[in-house]
Amino acid sequence: MSRWLKSMLVASSVAFLAACGGGDDDDDAVASQNIVQIAQGNPAFSTLVAAVVKADLVDALSGDTQLTVFAPTNEAFDAAAQAIGLADGTALVETLPADALGKILTYHVVAGDNPSTSLTAGTLPTLYTFEDSAATLGLSLTGGVILTDALGTTANVTTPDIDASNGVIHVIDKVLVPPGVLDIVQMARLNPTFSTLVAAVEEADLVATLSGTGPFTVFAPTNDAFAAALAELDLTAEQLLASPDLAAILTYHVVGGDLRAADVVALVSGGAADVTTVQGDTFNVSPALVITDGRARTANLVATDVVASNGVIHVIDAVILPPVAP
Repeated sequence: MSRWLKSMLVASSVAFLAACGGGDDDDDAVASQNIVQIAQGNPAFSTLVAAVVKADLVDALSGDTQLTVFAPTNEAFDAAAQAIGLADGTALVETLPADALGKILTYHVVAGDNPSTSLTAGTLPTLYTFEDSAATLGLSLTGGVILTDALGTTANVTTPDIDASNGVIHVIDKVLVPPGVLDIVQMARLNPTFSTLVAAVEEADLVATLSGTGPFTVFAPTNDAFAAALAELDLTAEQLLASPDLAAILTYHVVGGDLRAADVVALVSGGAADVTTVQGDTFNVSPALVITDGRARTANLVATDVVASNGVIHVIDAVILPPVAP
């Protein structure tokens, strides 16, 4: 375990506890086992334990520093693995580099001992540092304890408040996806709202391209956007996937480079601007961030800056189309 990560864990915990005015440790019985020991003793966490070991986080999660761990079950790891084309959670741990696993795991850890009764809706800074800041989770308490990750997908706390000597474990039903670790295709595969887009990318043989070094900026239509486009164009999904124009339509949604929301705002600060796509044609973006495609159709940005390891995804509410060939 590196001295740097140990120092980060201690510093983050001290800062969190100072901000919260301390904890309730004096009033509560301290569990005899630490976080890692509890996980090791529960078969439902065997994949999590394997990931912790490979990422060299055992010491950090076994020390005296008080931590809150949102712990995915084996089933959660299996689901994540299968979404990106691997057999199960074990294969996921074996496939991902230790560094990537470490980033994913520290995205599941929050400084301090935070029982479910102390959680408040808003954002939670995690111990995963991304682009010089703590990557955050969204937290909702409506209908339970619900976490929203950098991909915009949600995990539910299914079993809260497993007390440990160095903090608390809350069991969750999904692996949380951090920014900047997985590639664009993996990110899309892990969000069910992009299932039609993923099917199209696979059919058009663009997986290798969009999983490559990049960087790429993808304006990603949701399933609802595809459904609306199919109705508009009087096509079935099968007809779209069989279309000789499929690759051109998809690459019209891709721009070379890592174009964040702030970059788009800067681009249109002086007025509407054309953006050149990988397909070769352009679309127009207005100062209100409305996209007008090559057929004078419009799309709105509904979510921005879903950051992948090889670029960024911006979610749009319509499929955009290149100009009709003369």
